[in-house]
Amino acid sequence: MFLKLGTRKVVVVSSPMAVQECFTTKDIIFANRPELLAGKLLNYNNTTMGFSSYGDHWRNLRRLTTVEIFSPKRLTMFTSIWEDEVNLMMKELYQKSREKPMKVELRPKFMELSFNIMVRMIAGKRYYGKDVVDEEARQFQGILRESMELHGSSNLGDYFPFFQWVDIQGVQKRMVRLMKKMDKFFQFLIDEHRKIRTKSNVSLGESSGSTEERKKKKTLIDVMLSLQQEEPELYSDTIIKSVILAMLVAGTETSTTIMEWAMSLLLNHPQTMKKALAEIETNVGQGRLLNEQDLPKLKYLHNIISETLRLFPAAPLLLPHESADDTTICGYNVPRGTMLLVNIWTLQRDPECWEDSTKFNPERFEEGEAEGYKMIPFGAGRRACPGATLARRVIALLWEP
Repeated sequence: MFLKLGTRKVVVVSSPMAVQECFTTKDIIFANRPELLAGKLLNYNNTTMGFSSYGDHWRNLRRLTTVEIFSPKRLTMFTSIWEDEVNLMMKELYQKSREKPMKVELRPKFMELSFNIMVRMIAGKRYYGKDVVDEEARQFQGILRESMELHGSSNLGDYFPFFQWVDIQGVQKRMVRLMKKMDKFFQFLIDEHRKIRTKSNVSLGESSGSTEERKKKKTLIDVMLSLQQEEPELYSDTIIKSVILAMLVAGTETSTTIMEWAMSLLLNHPQTMKKALAEIETNVGQGRLLNEQDLPKLKYLHNIISETLRLFPAAPLLLPHESADDTTICGYNVPRGTMLLVNIWTLQRDPECWEDSTKFNPERFEEGEAEGYKMIPFGAGRRACPGATLARRVIALLWEP
């Protein structure tokens, strides 16, 4: 479909053939991002991973996230964090349930879990939980809450240039005010780690064992500060802060949404839940929670996650792309500067691609039904989400027989 949203030209694609063309032969043409107010004011002038357009800066960020942040080796180093946070959440729920029967709203719990995992990976801290009540934690929670709200809100100025001068919704003022607070907070985290690193480097005569232990405890801020020493022009404090912001915003909402939908689907399909628990009991037992080593054995659990992602993708239209040049999609002319929206909600429920397309049926993935471009919950091509593996691992660990 070709749409006009105010003055902005938009193309919406919903078929596997069109999606494949956009993310293969035309991938580089649609590798840009449209300039939006949130990208300018809340994402360091469109320099974060999700908002920056294709070019040298984006390639450097992609290399950083792929090699230094989401590499298999780095994710393995952070496994203990995921497992520890899941254990803490389960322990809290168990203790509360022993005191008296109670209803639990799971979304806030999943959100706290996701945030704590990401912040511990980034900065080595916890900001949510009954034992976390200091001023720094409250400040962080307020900043992130408002950031998620503003990133999810629409802005008339993105589609009607006149409103960029009027700011009738007051969105621009809120974004400017919030960005000052976010930037100050992220700079505090960087400076704090920089001081710790300086003190650590002053200490001499450490044994090789303690040095190895310190490497295992390195946070992502430590990793980026090390890269800053080697290539200061590529890893300025602003770039480090943009990476922190992108990971917090993209790495929490996605996982939270998927976990909430997965639990909702299982509660409404008790036979599927029984089959999943039987698989866990067979491969893990009842004496402990899941850990990273158990996941390869739990194929049905992964099928449930895949089916949840198919029916309820966290980003039903993905992040918008923009054409860098005049091009065509399936023979139709698409002018330069056109926003591309990929309707994966429709794509992943297309009855021509999926049998019983609206039915929750994890068994469909036992035969590899997700091949090709008919299911891309984390995007495709060079702008695909680099944190997809992390999201799947965290979601899978949130199971207890």
